[in-house]
Amino acid sequence: MSTFDDREKAFEKKYAHDTEMQFKAEARRNKLLGLWAAGKMGLSGDAAEAYAKSVVIADLEEAGDEDVYRKVAGDLDERGTGVTEAEIRAEMQNLLATAKDQILSEAD
Repeated sequence: MSTFDDREKAFEKKYAHDTEMQFKAEARRNKLLGLWAAGKMGLSGDAAEAYAKSVVIADLEEAGDEDVYRKVAGDLDERGTGVTEAEIRAEMQNLLATAKDQILSEAD
């Protein structure tokens, strides 16, 4: 096998790993976001966990984060929490960083 082939396989392996880690981080972020939103809606315990799971499932509707945003924003609005779009989007961004940190610390 040539050096080029070795390099190509290494890049493919790294891409697969990076893609898997991104998927895990987004799923973890969605769960954390669901728990955050559940708290804003006054849910706790099993109800909060169930809501967080529904947010994770909502991410399977389409590519990107908009399906998750629409679910959480709609639910928060329906409950009259007064949480703004900017707050939700900022929380999504912060929790993605938190999720990545958690996953990396688990891998160590």
